[in-house]
Amino acid sequence: MEYFGIEYFLTSSSRVYWFYLLSALLISVLFVFLNPKYSYVFSKNIWWHKSAKNDYKYFVVISFLKIVLLLPILSYIVSSKDVSLSVTLLLEESFGYFEKTSYSKELIVVFYTFTLFIVGDFTRYWLHRFLHTVPYLWRLHQVHHSAEVLNPLTFYRVHPLENLLFGLRYALSAGLVSGVFIYFFGASIGIVEIAGANIFVFISGLIGANLRHSHLPLKFGVFEKLLVSPHMHQMHHSTKYTDKNFGGILSIWDYMFNSFATSEKDDVLEFGLKNKKIHNGILEMILEPFYRR
Repeated sequence: MEYFGIEYFLTSSSRVYWFYLLSALLISVLFVFLNPKYSYVFSKNIWWHKSAKNDYKYFVVISFLKIVLLLPILSYIVSSKDVSLSVTLLLEESFGYFEKTSYSKELIVVFYTFTLFIVGDFTRYWLHRFLHTVPYLWRLHQVHHSAEVLNPLTFYRVHPLENLLFGLRYALSAGLVSGVFIYFFGASIGIVEIAGANIFVFISGLIGANLRHSHLPLKFGVFEKLLVSPHMHQMHHSTKYTDKNFGGILSIWDYMFNSFATSEKDDVLEFGLKNKKIHNGILEMILEPFYRR
């Protein structure tokens, strides 16, 4: 089943874990009940749109490619454990042995979980921004932005090479944080989990992470200066705001680095690319970045 992406719906660390999807559905039903004009979010014109069908097919293909190709390549290049060990050894060679502190294990675990989240979200923001500003990387990222309608599986509409880049980003950021913590606090580090998932992943999924790739304009009001709301990410997918709202979970990076766009106004959003000539089949999505222009 893992070759066809079924495990993504059964794994709590996955964006489309069944419980997170159920939460998104309940939020959507309540939202539409209170705002009937948004009932179109359940329309077959969205869920059976040609672009949506491509998302479903591409999800199966990319799940297979991750197992047989991307993960083996990534593990051959580098892993977070390799980076962690290298960082710890570098610190020991540079500054000598550090006598471990007497902080409680619980406090260290909380601090480690929080640091891992902050560094991870910060590096995710910058990689996402580079995918928009570096010409060749944008050719890769166009695969994701070519979606003309949004649904939770649009999250996986990512070129294989972009998947590799995000895998490298994770290995480097998580490895760096882990290496520093092991040097200062020893190897007894861990993360705060709920139902087997990082607490921040769980909370994000619970409050509607899957609605970011949807047509439900859920906004967070004043909290949008801290957290990316579904509507903020939907704005990012529009042709008008594609250079705004690069944040993953936190919007503070957008606010700090001048890429923040609030969702105060109820703009009509047009999804997809300004250049409508991009190929939209499965094979074309994978080969598109290599075409000469």
